[in-house]
Amino acid sequence: MIATSAFSLWNLDLRLGQVAENRRWTLLHRGRGREMEESRRRRTLKMAEKLVESTMAGRDASHDPPHAFRVRDLALSLANEEGLNDGSLEVVELAALLHDVGDYKYNKDFTEDTATVEKFLGEEGVEESKKEKILGIIKGMGFKNEIAMSAKDSSLEFCVVQDADRLDAIGAIGIARCFTYGGNKNRILHDPAVAPRQNLSKEKYMNKDEKQTTINHFHEKLFKLKDMMKTEAGRRRAGRRHKFMEEFVEEFYEEWSGRA
Repeated sequence: MIATSAFSLWNLDLRLGQVAENRRWTLLHRGRGREMEESRRRRTLKMAEKLVESTMAGRDASHDPPHAFRVRDLALSLANEEGLNDGSLEVVELAALLHDVGDYKYNKDFTEDTATVEKFLGEEGVEESKKEKILGIIKGMGFKNEIAMSAKDSSLEFCVVQDADRLDAIGAIGIARCFTYGGNKNRILHDPAVAPRQNLSKEKYMNKDEKQTTINHFHEKLFKLKDMMKTEAGRRRAGRRHKFMEEFVEEFYEEWSGRA
């Protein structure tokens, strides 16, 4: 009886030891899996930065690599304020970095190109669900899509990336970008005889042949962005930038007319 009990205890210890060993290996492999995934994520982000630099380097400073990097930093900051989890942060960061890689304004046929980004995400092994989210954000976040009411995504990832891009379009940097782009397109600064366009459709907004002035862009788009912010964090930041633009445009008109 004693021998049987001893054997049973020995057998129990053996089984418990095996369970502990299996658990240790499970945790070890799980840890290695996380390390490998984190390594892939870092590599993908580094390669995304290189793609941005190679595709956007020849553009004017309104849509150059620093613009993409600022939007990335803003988007991550907004995402943290809004409480997004780590899984969502990769979607946010990649969408923000890559959102202007295929910008229609810099394509010869004046159409949006997401094929480059889609190919990149596939080659980098980004999981399908994340890839679809990233492409959906990029395709739907533009101002032209909102005025056409064609944007379908209302996820928090979408909202923080869109708000980040719009924050970079207003305030001091927004003013600098606006005049940089206008100069690149040989637009005149201002013509009192050319009124800002009202009730813009997507087609009218994208019409590159219609006469436009740089200062009118504030009325047609930039002054509207504050009230189009989707997140609380975005709205908080937009107020200050909006006020700065209002003061700038008011001063611009004063100086243009010779009153200042």
